[in-house]
Amino acid sequence: MIRFILAAMFLVWFLLVSYILFFVEWVVGKISKRSKDISSLRIVQWAFRVILAIGGVKITVKGKENILDEATLYVGNHRSFFDVLVAYIQCERLTGFVAKDAIEKVPSLRVWMKYLYCLFLDRKDPRAGMKTILQAMDYIKQGVSIFI
Repeated sequence: MIRFILAAMFLVWFLLVSYILFFVEWVVGKISKRSKDISSLRIVQWAFRVILAIGGVKITVKGKENILDEATLYVGNHRSFFDVLVAYIQCERLTGFVAKDAIEKVPSLRVWMKYLYCLFLDRKDPRAGMKTILQAMDYIKQGVSIFI
């Protein structure tokens, strides 16, 4: 229970500090979009590593050498939010996630996700879902991996 409280406190702190980081990322983005993409990825990966450390998660990765060095579609059957954190810190290149549209309602989390090419899937509207999948295909063509 104490780990959950500490992780929640860190998450709230990070989402509040994010408003300052958004300005910094905006300035970096004016200079170089690629630099903004990479710095956003590293900032979020750092935050995920901290949350995993607070949670006491130990990670063992097998088969990472089999991952291609190009844009890839990852399809996983995850059962918790920690699966997303563990998967995301293993991604060395830009990777967007397909997430539920309900997550889009969290203000600063939404901005980080858009910076990192995440897509929001509306499960109730098949047309909107198809547009999301087509956008994911465009991202892959641009060199951004997608994790469903």
